[in-house]
Amino acid sequence: MTSNTTPARAHILVVDDEPDLRTLYELSLVRDGFEVSTAESLAQAFEHLSACRFDVIIADMRLPDGLGVELLRYVKAQQRRERCVVITAYGSAENAVESLKAGAFDYLTKPVDLRQFRGVIASAVQDAKASTSASAVARSAPTQGGAGEAALARMAGESASMRLVKERVVKVARSMAPIMVTGESGTGKEMVASAIHANSHRSGGPWVAVNCSAIPENLLETEFFGAKKGAYTGSSQDRDGFFQAAGGGTLFLDEIGDLPLAMQSKLLRAIQERCIRPIGSTQEEPVDVRIISATHKDLAAEVQAGRFRQDLYYRLNVIQILIPPLRERREDLPALCAALLRRIAADSGIAVPSLPDAVLDQLALDPLPGNVRELENLLHRAVALSEENELQFEPSSPQALLRETAVAGTAAAAPEDEQLALPTDLQSYLDGAERTILIKALRETGFNRTAAAARLGLSLRQIRYRIARLRIDAPVSGDDLDEPG
Repeated sequence: MTSNTTPARAHILVVDDEPDLRTLYELSLVRDGFEVSTAESLAQAFEHLSACRFDVIIADMRLPDGLGVELLRYVKAQQRRERCVVITAYGSAENAVESLKAGAFDYLTKPVDLRQFRGVIASAVQDAKASTSASAVARSAPTQGGAGEAALARMAGESASMRLVKERVVKVARSMAPIMVTGESGTGKEMVASAIHANSHRSGGPWVAVNCSAIPENLLETEFFGAKKGAYTGSSQDRDGFFQAAGGGTLFLDEIGDLPLAMQSKLLRAIQERCIRPIGSTQEEPVDVRIISATHKDLAAEVQAGRFRQDLYYRLNVIQILIPPLRERREDLPALCAALLRRIAADSGIAVPSLPDAVLDQLALDPLPGNVRELENLLHRAVALSEENELQFEPSSPQALLRETAVAGTAAAAPEDEQLALPTDLQSYLDGAERTILIKALRETGFNRTAAAARLGLSLRQIRYRIARLRIDAPVSGDDLDEPG
């Protein structure tokens, strides 16, 4: 019987040297309405590929005359349309990652679960058809800018490291392999992930960005997988989760390293099975999303410490894009400042203010540990407090004055004994500024650490660490009592 959701008569090549498995795969695929050819070796597979084109190739990793990954390299070198799914022995994570880097659509581990097998193949066929259609449209359409080029343009800077990042964005956008964007806080990981989506054939689908560290642990499953009507008190209708909302598009998981282990296990299953089960449902639903994740943590170290699942790490960290910190690309400061000031002016409905060269020279000496996010915040507050079209700074220390504007509003709102005093020691000064900002964020959120962390772009662990280090006497909100430590 032909599936209602699977394109009819898609052609699939099965390559496996075990006759029983070839027969099992073939029968399952024929039952789903596919046309199937089989091969027991690389040599036979290449004969098939020279004679016709397929939609999907399913290949065992180890074959009598070589490795299945050689088929992936051939398809990539010949710029063919086939999507490749590799089958590898259980626990061979390195082989699986190698195949994904070589261009595989996905991989399955033995013993193969037939339900998972059918779901992965259906997704691979759908992706092959969608990619072919998108390529045809691109060939027939006139050359123009579009969302992809606009997304790249927003990544201001032409340093060697940023040019490398942009080139990698364009290259990996054509792949379906999972991508991990890494870098320090504030470097622009979400902007890079968004540019990958905008330059992919999924750009017409939804873009759903999720800050994993900002969701209370008891709500994670509902937020990710949705819930059915009546699943819990007050649920009067079905509710979609992130996976349903991102269907046909891209799901960006920011700060993936902050997910608790229990949720990591459920996320891994959803990615592997390509299906989810909403809260209160007895049925699983297929999902079609591309996963891009990001973190400022060293996930390899987190795996070693037992705080992050190794199998999920291998699933997500197939292709990595590292965004350099601002201190390593100081030559991008003029372009960054210009782009940020244009955005700030547009949001505020004012003329774009100018930044004196002397200020840029001094900013280049500032450590800017918060990277682009810190630079944007400093410029935003400086614009708000400047009376002229040109930002006014003392050439000797513009960064100090920028930091003063960043804390001026919060200092005025604090009690007198918490007013920020300017000490002669720089670290004490910065600690005082940080303390004032934290206190204000906590007060405005009713001392809910989770909400305050989200407002400041921190994880729950990070804000707890800062509260303890700065000796802030903050009462614990009821909403925080069940938060993970």
